[in-house]
Amino acid sequence: MPDDHAADSAAPPDHAPPSDPPLRVPLRFEDWLTVLTLGALACITLANVIVRYLTAESFAWTEEISIFLLIVLTLSASSSAFVRLLHIRIELLADGGGPARRRRFALAAGAVSLLFFAGLTVLLGRMALDEYNWGDTSPAIGVPTWWYSMWLPVLSAVITLRLAGILRRAWGQAA
Repeated sequence: MPDDHAADSAAPPDHAPPSDPPLRVPLRFEDWLTVLTLGALACITLANVIVRYLTAESFAWTEEISIFLLIVLTLSASSSAFVRLLHIRIELLADGGGPARRRRFALAAGAVSLLFFAGLTVLLGRMALDEYNWGDTSPAIGVPTWWYSMWLPVLSAVITLRLAGILRRAWGQAA
């Protein structure tokens, strides 16, 4: 009896992600940051689990680093998700209707997202500056908290720039 599954495995899957749109700045930065952050997070968590299992103690200080890495992971992956149109959206509205309607929704969603992340960049920058000025330190490690928070406005600014590029491309599409 022939193997019916052999022919199926040669065909490309129907759910393959679309290729990246043409960009001036490739998504390699965000992709590598996401991969490295996830790897570091996995290693720290695994080390904490092993130490806790073998010694009944915990690396409590790793929680601070893990929380920071989770935030970095969220922001870096969000940047590439926006560009690849893999972010959370209501596809019935975003992909439905004619080209003019899709363009209007893309412009509206892009503008709202751009305003949100521009505001978030400003607020995160102010937060990092306040932590620097006040000399806040982390509770477990005792390092200045601005060491963690100074990267958040930078990553938020990257998302803002990516969204500006998306909005510019959507604006340039034929109506």
